[in-house]
Amino acid sequence: MRNLSCRGGPLRRQAEKSEAGRFINGSYSNAHGKRGYKLYIPSSYTGQALPLIVMLHGCTQGPDDFATGTGMNLIAEQQQCIVVYPAQEQGANSSKCWNWFKAMDQKRDQGEPALIAGITREIMANYHIDQRRVFIAGMSAGGAMAAIMADVYPELYTAVGIHSGLPFGAASDLPSALAAMRGAASQSKASSSGAAIPIIIFHGDQDHTVNSKNADHIMTRYLDSNPSGMLSAQKESGYGKHGRRYTRTHYAENDSSGQAGIKSAHAEHWVIHGAGHAWSGGNSQGSYTDASGPDASTEMLRFFLSQVALP
Repeated sequence: MRNLSCRGGPLRRQAEKSEAGRFINGSYSNAHGKRGYKLYIPSSYTGQALPLIVMLHGCTQGPDDFATGTGMNLIAEQQQCIVVYPAQEQGANSSKCWNWFKAMDQKRDQGEPALIAGITREIMANYHIDQRRVFIAGMSAGGAMAAIMADVYPELYTAVGIHSGLPFGAASDLPSALAAMRGAASQSKASSSGAAIPIIIFHGDQDHTVNSKNADHIMTRYLDSNPSGMLSAQKESGYGKHGRRYTRTHYAENDSSGQAGIKSAHAEHWVIHGAGHAWSGGNSQGSYTDASGPDASTEMLRFFLSQVALP
């Protein structure tokens, strides 16, 4: 596994150090509505081009809770990345879920995708963002919405991270959403763009809120949409820092000898054994976290940055 960061040092979480950057409020509006957001700017930012990570929270969560639970601001401070956390309004969904199951919120330039893309572009316009390194990730309903964003805006995002989420188009209304969450056979739509950006997936195999079969559906859909059809899988097992076992599968292009190269991985699928509906390796001060698993935030950022060859 390569050690990568926004400035070339190894990715690591130093939980004993506090965030030193700014975590500020913002809002964005367009013809489809208005959403607030929180933006983390690392203390070292002086106008240089930095990566941008868009983080979509799950149901009942908000930007502050999600930032605490994932610890992404700590990593952003250490590795010099900007992070934005769009906030779902309770008026749009009583549980503050992103409406991933509504047809109007599954289309480019409509509904919530238009708002999230607008927030992304606003940050890119207001700060010096490296356009090659714009990533999106989410948890649960936020993971399902991240899957939608990756599908309908493949030119905007370089890679996507989905934790405990569902595939694009898995449902068209609330009843089908509940069935999909229970693990019903995927109804996911064919890609609207024909493109599939690199993807990293995390899911607990004891998730009783969003069945882990959804992670399989997401990966199957990704592999089916890969234009080369030449991805090979390599599987490995290990343990998180505090004992939770995982199985990780890398999907990478074959090299000239027919061997899969981990350095060119297009996709990763992490199964967290014994874990429920929780962000793996997260901070217990946030909701829906499991500190005993591997650090999903660090691994997502490592995967994201591995997709871009820096000069």
